[in-house]
Amino acid sequence: MSFVRAQQLVKQYGSGESCVTAISDISFEIDEGEFVAIMGESGAGKSTLLAVLGAINEPTGGSLVVDDIEVYRLTPEQRADFRREYLGFVFQSFHLVPYLTVLENVMLPLAVVKAGRQAKRELAAEALKQVGLSGKADRLPNQISGGEKERVAVARAVVNKPPVLLADEPTGNLDSGNSKEIMKLLQALNREGTTIVMVTHSNDCARFARRTLQVSDGTIVGESHNLPIPADIPN
Repeated sequence: MSFVRAQQLVKQYGSGESCVTAISDISFEIDEGEFVAIMGESGAGKSTLLAVLGAINEPTGGSLVVDDIEVYRLTPEQRADFRREYLGFVFQSFHLVPYLTVLENVMLPLAVVKAGRQAKRELAAEALKQVGLSGKADRLPNQISGGEKERVAVARAVVNKPPVLLADEPTGNLDSGNSKEIMKLLQALNREGTTIVMVTHSNDCARFARRTLQVSDGTIVGESHNLPIPADIPN
């Protein structure tokens, strides 16, 4: 049974002659544990679609159902709870707080969690171990590389153990070597059961997903399935 169901999603900005349609009549389903890439040219509607999937940008029409929850029938407060419980976000810009340590940055989503500080530190340390950065916990963001900053961003996204990870151009600021490392990390998270939806313009990144949705002018124009990439693919 599908874990995510998008039905006839529409997102428009403005009205009348100034109305702009960012996404139009988009429908698809994602199974639990899938890794789906969304591809398309700049301005095709990819990031708008991801924001709608992330319960951030309410659609003009259509519906989004995640784990049998009709997301946009929730109140704003309920939607915030939904995001905290179900979703992790990774962006092209790392969005790390420069004066907080790596560990403290990873702890940020835990601020609203009812747990002691030591328990939160342990959860953050576990997430850093998961992304291979246990030894960098006490460093500041300006003391680590770009690839490591993105790993911190991934750790922060998964520290709450959300079932769904949404990634918007997660390798956009990285060189090819670091890009592949981040994609292998996302692949490993997916193999552990995390459902991943990733926006990317890179064919090299999209091939790590098991399915690719092609978006153009705000609508899905194609779909393809990819052969699995071995976990031990060399750099």
